[in-house]
Amino acid sequence: MELSNRQKEILSSIIEEYAETASPVGSVTMAKLFNVSPATIRAEMARLESYGLIAQPHTSAGRVPTDAGYRYYVNALENNKELTEHEQGLERSAHAIEVRVSSQSRADAAIRGAVDSLVELTGNLGLATIGDQLYLAGISRLFTQPEFIDNARVQAVAKLLDNLEPWLREAAPGEPLNIFIGQENPIGKNSNVSLIISKFRSPFSDKSYIGVLGPTRQNYGRVMSLVRHTGNMLEEIL
Repeated sequence: MELSNRQKEILSSIIEEYAETASPVGSVTMAKLFNVSPATIRAEMARLESYGLIAQPHTSAGRVPTDAGYRYYVNALENNKELTEHEQGLERSAHAIEVRVSSQSRADAAIRGAVDSLVELTGNLGLATIGDQLYLAGISRLFTQPEFIDNARVQAVAKLLDNLEPWLREAAPGEPLNIFIGQENPIGKNSNVSLIISKFRSPFSDKSYIGVLGPTRQNYGRVMSLVRHTGNMLEEIL
């Protein structure tokens, strides 16, 4: 599947607009953004839809990203070597996490502080492994997102959380930053969430993890950078 530059830009814009509004993105909105006719945008959207990267909810004329669309977007972010924390405007947020972590005298308190900071900065659920335990914070934050009005999705997320600690021990994701989008999650595949975790070395384990669990609709560039930075910082400080 080879996308034109314009198709890549339209896909990115749909994902970023949807992250902000939680509403399907229409051709008129995109036409204004790209300064072309709505008919041109509809044709490009039809091509993206044929590739399985966006979909049209039954109740709307707009489009929303699919898991495959998010995966294409995230892969592009990871492959963009010029994507820096400065460009994402994260210096202040990263500094806030560092101040909070550095003020703690115990490793477990430092990790909890980092998780709490990620919750505040992303609005997602935060998590970390501390020895043989899984620390969770921000569950209420997660369930205030519009995706979780549906009780079935809430139950799917709960199932994922119940099984997350043993899954982390068994799977032991090996990359410094690991991203599981929607159906890619090993548990709770229909919960419409993304798990973004960083592996780091701590006094408790060479394979400690910290990260966030949030809706697939989120600002991936910002959240990925924050989680990556937090994992690196904890490894250095601890």
